[in-house]
Amino acid sequence: MRALVIQTVLFSTALARTPAPLRFPFRPPRPLRDLSLYRSVPPRRWRTAMSAATSELHTAGEWYSVPDLSLRDHRFTVPLDYSATDAASSAAKITVFAREVVAVGKEAQPLPYLLYLQGGPGFESPRPIDASGWLKKACEEYRVILLDQRGTGLSTPLTVSSLSQVTSAVKLVDCLKHFRADNIVNDAELIRKHLVPDSGPWTVLGQSYGGFCAVTYLSFAPEGLKSVLLTGGIPPIGRGCTADTVYRACFEQVIHQNEKYYKRFPQDIAIVGEVVKYLIEVGGGGVPLPSGGILTPKGLQTLGLAGLGSGGGFERLHYLFERVWDPPLVPGAQKCISYYFLKAFESWIEFDTNPLYALMHESIYCQGASSRWSAHKIRGEYESMFDPVKAAKEGHPVYFTGEMIFPWMFDEIHALRWFKEAAHLLAEKDDWPPLYDVTRLNNNQVPVAAAVYYEDMYVNFNLAMETASEIAGIRLWVTNEYMHSGLRDGGSQVFEQLMGMLQGKKPWF
Repeated sequence: MRALVIQTVLFSTALARTPAPLRFPFRPPRPLRDLSLYRSVPPRRWRTAMSAATSELHTAGEWYSVPDLSLRDHRFTVPLDYSATDAASSAAKITVFAREVVAVGKEAQPLPYLLYLQGGPGFESPRPIDASGWLKKACEEYRVILLDQRGTGLSTPLTVSSLSQVTSAVKLVDCLKHFRADNIVNDAELIRKHLVPDSGPWTVLGQSYGGFCAVTYLSFAPEGLKSVLLTGGIPPIGRGCTADTVYRACFEQVIHQNEKYYKRFPQDIAIVGEVVKYLIEVGGGGVPLPSGGILTPKGLQTLGLAGLGSGGGFERLHYLFERVWDPPLVPGAQKCISYYFLKAFESWIEFDTNPLYALMHESIYCQGASSRWSAHKIRGEYESMFDPVKAAKEGHPVYFTGEMIFPWMFDEIHALRWFKEAAHLLAEKDDWPPLYDVTRLNNNQVPVAAAVYYEDMYVNFNLAMETASEIAGIRLWVTNEYMHSGLRDGGSQVFEQLMGMLQGKKPWF
């Protein structure tokens, strides 16, 4: 076991743990007024660094604003493949986009930098519309960089339409293999060296998959880090492919979330069961979706991905099923699933706008081994509990699934059909490079604080605690006050708690 400190336990059955001593000397930072902590630079140099000058590798736009925040856009030209040695591969470039955010009036102040890494994989950074949540709190002390990870948002986005430019599945896989955490960290390091005065270190805040990337950062480029904050984002770091272990743990938590959902909304047992029977008996196994895909009982179960694991998800899922049926407007009208429900279903499952999530999801657990459709395989071990047709016919609750990608999705979801062959090749790929260095993590010297959510459906609590024991000096805030979406639901409080732990303002235990 490595040294870790659990800061707070809010669930009823407290974990009996004795905090071990920190593995590195840690002192609270000097007061904010001591600008030497933040690597202040001469005004002339600062103006140069903050200007809208254009270079070959980096362009910076003009400042603009939303309520209480000033923003500026940065675009960087980066290698597709940082390890390329041949001329052709070295010439391949992509654009990575980052948005700089400060509180209004602090545009020219020498603030320390904080990089935010979004959850995913395959989702862009948030678009601020005002100063609120964790971002408002962070901007009190930091210059925040919202990074669109490569392939998302404005960073050479890999969309259904842009990916169609690639002419074969083999070529597509050869491109996609460069869109994992290792290269996201490479991009972050390039950006840090361009933006931070004297190429100084910065703080990283990683939410969910962004936390996975932050642990990769700790493994391979810790010299670029001043401190790290993790929210629901401590990854499994075992060798090979950890996907089987992840999904076994996740299925257990998904079962628990289903039980809680139907206890909250017992009337939905009959409603969801009726929809499944309709899809089988009237729809012949499924009904057409507005986009051209098909809604089947297995597809219906995927609503649990967004509905079972985040704040307000239970309520939104329940209200969605309130409008599942069209009303009978004329005598003898045939019962029919409403267009409202079908459209809402597709909006919940964002594969048409963010296909990278479906294509790359299982690969985030792979180091030198293939996933081989792990979620699909492990589901077979739980089929007696997740068979929707059997459950509906017997009057039992139809269980929703969680954060899992299945091969049949590339047949039923219209936007993914074009990538079916590539998805199978990715599932069989067994030469993924390493994402973590356990020895480096065992000897970590970077201050790390993490929020670990006890009932997290996406990042299993027990697996997160196993990894935490391998990161020297990490301080943990264990809580069931929030679900996986804690940074969204209570961002100011979560950010303040973690920063307080790092700065010595919060007791360790």
